[in-house]
Amino acid sequence: MAKIIINQTRCKGCYLCMNFCPKKIIGVSDKLNEAGYYPCEAKDEGKCTGCASCANICPDCAIEIYK
Repeated sequence: MAKIIINQTRCKGCYLCMNFCPKKIIGVSDKLNEAGYYPCEAKDEGKCTGCASCANICPDCAIEIYK
């Protein structure tokens, strides 16, 4: 099982990771970060395959995947 870590402070809410996740497990947080953005968060981490599509597309390097 893979683990997703999204740096909430670094995320600027572009939501590219949500669009590129084949399992659609990344969603929008309901809390603002310090910069005033709604960052992404892993909604159902148990379904993650560790493909790292989200981490590769993130322009802010805010996502890390661990297998």
